[in-house]
Amino acid sequence: MGQKSLIYAFVARGTVILAEYTEFSGNFNSIAFQCLQKLPATSNKFTYNCDAHTFTYLLDNGYTYCVVADESVGRQVPMAFLERIRDDFVSRYGGEKAATAPANSLNKDFSPKLKEHMQYCVDHPEEISKLAKVKDQVSEVKGVMMENIEKVLDRGEKIELLVDKTQNLQEQAQDFRSAGTKIRRKMWLQNMKIKLIVLGILVALILIIVLSVCHGFSCGK
Repeated sequence: MGQKSLIYAFVARGTVILAEYTEFSGNFNSIAFQCLQKLPATSNKFTYNCDAHTFTYLLDNGYTYCVVADESVGRQVPMAFLERIRDDFVSRYGGEKAATAPANSLNKDFSPKLKEHMQYCVDHPEEISKLAKVKDQVSEVKGVMMENIEKVLDRGEKIELLVDKTQNLQEQAQDFRSAGTKIRRKMWLQNMKIKLIVLGILVALILIIVLSVCHGFSCGK
């Protein structure tokens, strides 16, 4: 995924985040959650901006779909992404599972799907644009009011958005797990070698003792 892209996404029931995904580190997830808690009931689509990034929200049947994106991506791609993950989420969890799922309990199943949809939307912006025109959503997306995030969160001080685009936390975690597995396997092999060496020494000592006591192999004679 490119440097300027979709950065973070989540699906929430009310204010309970059920699944989320990001390849970056920073405070954007905290800011996105704070906005989630203050979403007005005047519309079902919201876009907020902060430090050249957009926070886009789509509300549907009690669930909220959110994506944080670099402003250069535009507004159609984030909204198209949210509609894609909404459709996918509803088709998978439209019954009781999502309605009763605890916080973050759908991460294992749906986080990879968030990544997959992110990648698709970033890699196919022209297709996203064509679909938006077919659905006559271009004017609709432009009509979604964009507000400054400080206004939404009602803070006096300026909010600094931190996005570390060089650190991939999930890859680091995977590397850490792989390294841990390799270390454990290496230690197990070393322990086995030591045990086999000790066993060999013991067998050799027993054999030497038996031979010395029996004066060779004449014990039974």
